[in-house]
Amino acid sequence: MEARAPAPARRVDNAVYPLEINTTTPASRRSPSTTRSHWPSRRWIPWLVPSFLVANVVLFFVTMYVNDCPKYSSSCFARFLGRFSFQPLKENPLIGPSSSTLLKMGGLDVTSVVKKHQGWRLVTCIWLHAGIVHILANMLSLLFIGIRLEQEFGFVRIGLLYLISGLGGSVMSALFLQGSISVGASGALFGLLGAMLSELITNWTIYVNKFAALLTLVVIIVINLAVGILPHVDNFAHIGGFISGFLLGFVFLIRPQFGWVSRKNAHLGYPAGSVRHKHKIYQYILWIIAAFLLIFGFTVGLVMLFRGVNANKHCSWCHYLSCVPTSKWSCKQQSANCTVNETATQWNLTCDANGRSQIYPSSSTT
Repeated sequence: MEARAPAPARRVDNAVYPLEINTTTPASRRSPSTTRSHWPSRRWIPWLVPSFLVANVVLFFVTMYVNDCPKYSSSCFARFLGRFSFQPLKENPLIGPSSSTLLKMGGLDVTSVVKKHQGWRLVTCIWLHAGIVHILANMLSLLFIGIRLEQEFGFVRIGLLYLISGLGGSVMSALFLQGSISVGASGALFGLLGAMLSELITNWTIYVNKFAALLTLVVIIVINLAVGILPHVDNFAHIGGFISGFLLGFVFLIRPQFGWVSRKNAHLGYPAGSVRHKHKIYQYILWIIAAFLLIFGFTVGLVMLFRGVNANKHCSWCHYLSCVPTSKWSCKQQSANCTVNETATQWNLTCDANGRSQIYPSSSTT
């Protein structure tokens, strides 16, 4: 899902390639059209994004250790893994822990956030994943998108962008999906995608093949958002993260004009460009608008959340953004009613829907 990569100007494919400056060529010998497309090839060594990946993987192992499926169930998947075996696939098709374990580890639960004042769940849920399929998809996306962005913009801006976008995704998810536990780094990853789009817009003049790159990036974003309308996918976290990242891109990923850079880095004896301002006027305007919308959006969203507002009551059609019902599936959340027979040492739970029974130790209230 990359939209650009550094390369010389002679590349003619449809990707976006920032062009490199030839500082040995006098400015008077460069054509204006070519000069506007050049950009210095400063690059950072990425370490933060790989650290994020390691943190997510380590936390998944910790979550599976805490889950301890064999202690509570006799039908664990991959039981030979012992304590690290997974919940039955009918319970968790993503091959992972139980919902109660995710809640214990810091999953996003609106009731806990609002009534128990556990606002920290808005951040901790970003680092948790519901299964191997879930974490594998997210970490591959993080590598492909995050490494390139950190190389170009450094760990500070990309780190802040990742965390704030993840928070934005959590807030929107909590406002619209209040009956389920939400986990995953998808909101932060969609924030990186949104930032790539706004970075292309705000630094429009320095790129070649810009329209092809814009079309490619938009198609990728639309496809990923469209996947979110499937059931059991938290598309509100995707949308919230994308909007946050899109606005943050105008704030964090703004580049100075080439003329200002060439004037600053010009060698003695060579004429410098006449550009005095570091950024263009439209870049300043986009920066101000994006910063205002970010502050306003987060303020309104957090106030609504901690007041216990259900955003679905103010938007009758918004639920279709996360799940569209078809003849193949339903978007309604189905409650599971069970009959409990309790003894001194164990509980016998029988599902009213299919008559299946399971015995649990009475010491485990989960």
